[in-house]
Amino acid sequence: MNKENLFLKIINETISDNSYLGNDCAYLKDLNLLISHDALIEDVHFKTSYFSPCELAKKALLVNISDILAGGGVPRYITVSLSGNLNEAFIKEFYKGLNETALEYGVKIIGGDLTGGDKIVVSISIIGIGNKNISSRKNAASGDLVYLVGNHGSSAMGLKMLLKGKKDKKNEFIKAHIEPELYPKIANRISDSARYPYVMMDTSDGLYDAMQKVSIASSVGFNIEFDKIPKKIEDRNLVLFGGEDFGLFICLKPEDKEIADVLELQQIGLVTEDKKILIDGDEIKEDKSFEHF
Repeated sequence: MNKENLFLKIINETISDNSYLGNDCAYLKDLNLLISHDALIEDVHFKTSYFSPCELAKKALLVNISDILAGGGVPRYITVSLSGNLNEAFIKEFYKGLNETALEYGVKIIGGDLTGGDKIVVSISIIGIGNKNISSRKNAASGDLVYLVGNHGSSAMGLKMLLKGKKDKKNEFIKAHIEPELYPKIANRISDSARYPYVMMDTSDGLYDAMQKVSIASSVGFNIEFDKIPKKIEDRNLVLFGGEDFGLFICLKPEDKEIADVLELQQIGLVTEDKKILIDGDEIKEDKSFEHF
């Protein structure tokens, strides 16, 4: 068990009410609100050698918007906490990028906090409005159809290139890492149209990580065909474990297949009963997912 999962286990066992935990968003049914929180930390999630303040702001917001979309909601409001060795130029460029992305997705910046520090930390809380149907990792069942949106492994390849000193931000892999693509139309269509309980989560921590979390929450397994995974590289480790592609991992009941057909989604496999994660029939036994600690 990696440190993050260990810490989450401790949290779940310690707090008096953990009923809202377990998904990327907490859904407050009585208010029809989704709430999420994510942070980007210098030298853990990014380096200033290849991220400008504008690019950092955009990605930090996209990371949070992605959670709301995958949860089945529409992003509406954010608060932003920013700390580090800040100056006027950094603040101006950062908030310029934040504002551009907020306008693109119809999000309002309603507050936050500024503090000094040794490392740059961007911490965003986001509030979204629930659509007709809300996603949950607990909704997968044997026989569900598994779909995947977005090319996987591209962001990890871009990061690999950046760490080797390559800085061509027009390169498709580097661009995939710096400013990931989200899929609001697909997410909204599924959350509006699904007639049965469904799973939709982003693949920010990797495709395998998404499968593993759904497997645990729903007590199911997966049988996936590697060749059917949308990708532009063939490196299995990067495709399965690379992370930060922010695609959509979706499990739909066969009765909702028509939604996927209309959206021309790529089916990559099936949900199974045996709780094993199989790629081309072989079980993945080693978790190579990114460690946040």
